[in-house]
Amino acid sequence: MKFVTVQQNNESFVGVVNSENTKVLLLNPTEEARGGSATFPTTIQECIALGDPFIDQVQILLDWVETSGQAEMYYLPIEEFTLLAPIPRPTKNIFCVGKNYVEHALELGSAEDIPEHVMVFTKAPTTVTGPGTVVLNHQSVTKQLDYEGELAVIIGKKGSGIKKEEALDYVFGYTIINDVTARDLQAKHKQFFIGKSLDTTCPMGPWIVHKSLIENPNHLHIETKVNGEVRQSSNTEKFIFPIEDIISVLSAGMTLEPGDIIATGTPAGVGKGFNPPRFLKPGDQIEIFVESIGTLTNTIEE
Repeated sequence: MKFVTVQQNNESFVGVVNSENTKVLLLNPTEEARGGSATFPTTIQECIALGDPFIDQVQILLDWVETSGQAEMYYLPIEEFTLLAPIPRPTKNIFCVGKNYVEHALELGSAEDIPEHVMVFTKAPTTVTGPGTVVLNHQSVTKQLDYEGELAVIIGKKGSGIKKEEALDYVFGYTIINDVTARDLQAKHKQFFIGKSLDTTCPMGPWIVHKSLIENPNHLHIETKVNGEVRQSSNTEKFIFPIEDIISVLSAGMTLEPGDIIATGTPAGVGKGFNPPRFLKPGDQIEIFVESIGTLTNTIEE
């Protein structure tokens, strides 16, 4: 299952995307009219919080639609909607893992910069924007806007002190994030929060892929293109800290909750890593592909 948040006529809806990514089945608050017995919440965070019963009810609905002979009536063309970020307004800051690929740590420093422990910073909820949107260039405050393509984990149930061997049981699904960064602000303020938290600098999407569709999240190809040129190309098998480690470390003394978002780090090939640096310019298009999920595309404000 691939879950989206879509907007139409200023109303937002949670939906399920078909296998061809061309149509959306909306999860209306009442499903009796379509053969279902469930009532679905109106936000994806509320849906995620329901846990496995939510997935079970969605499957019941999908099965009914499939056997009804009226699937064309219930699945609506995706182009009729505006795709929002799958979680348009996170309830917390986005957790972000820094320097989680050896090559990325090296391109921004030296072997001494390869972390021995999980390195975490956060991005404010106001950074989030959806697929296909324009990322503000913030030229009044930064001259060094950079891209970072990343796999993101969506937490599915509440937990603390989570053991590594149980960590993936706490995952709801996966999506893509572009951790857009103002490198000059990052350097100026030392701590990353300001340079990572400018408005619209966390494009997310295009959907959340349920964990049942991804056999091994620590073995996915990831690629970033800028104006069609491949800048980043790697695989999550190169994580220094796999997802199980990240969840275990974050939850040690801190409770993770349904809908929490964890960006797992970016591979080598960011703009700052080139000599000379290749920062983003107005009008640039960034495409981030993650295997088994899809492609997140955004452009920089002109």
